[in-house]
Amino acid sequence: MSDVPDARRWRAAEITVSDSRRGVDSDDRSGDVIVARFALLPADVVARESVTDDIDNIRAAVRQCSPSADIVILTGGTGLGPRDVTPQALLPMFDYEVPGMAEVMRQHGLLSTPHAMLSRQVVGIVSGCLVLSLPGSPTAVAECLDAVWPALPHALALISGDTRHAAKSSPVN
Repeated sequence: MSDVPDARRWRAAEITVSDSRRGVDSDDRSGDVIVARFALLPADVVARESVTDDIDNIRAAVRQCSPSADIVILTGGTGLGPRDVTPQALLPMFDYEVPGMAEVMRQHGLLSTPHAMLSRQVVGIVSGCLVLSLPGSPTAVAECLDAVWPALPHALALISGDTRHAAKSSPVN
């Protein structure tokens, strides 16, 4: 359930960044996890792309998907390997970052593995579109989405210009 008034359907895109998982017949389990979650948002998938671990290819895919999407989620390329360049591709594209989402994803991942601290997820806004980069493992993708899921509908509403906030009582200090 969403705590956002007048919940709506969003437009979503998934981009797999991998030198090994390319093409229509490839086994893209991480991307499939993302697409399955989009259905629960609820969101209509407007694009699915697969690109190599290359800064220019990653940027081109985001530029192609973001104008027609409210949210773009990339999987892959966030590790420490020499070909893991997704953060380097995305950071200069962001109008602004949303560091709290990346931080909570890493923190949630630490509950499963100490290696989560090595992941370099970044989250930001590109021309009014929320862009999240996730690791390439299906398990890590699911954990990252679990971590940000409660805030995602509200974040999308705010980015779209719906800045209404439900009245919440808070203690007076």
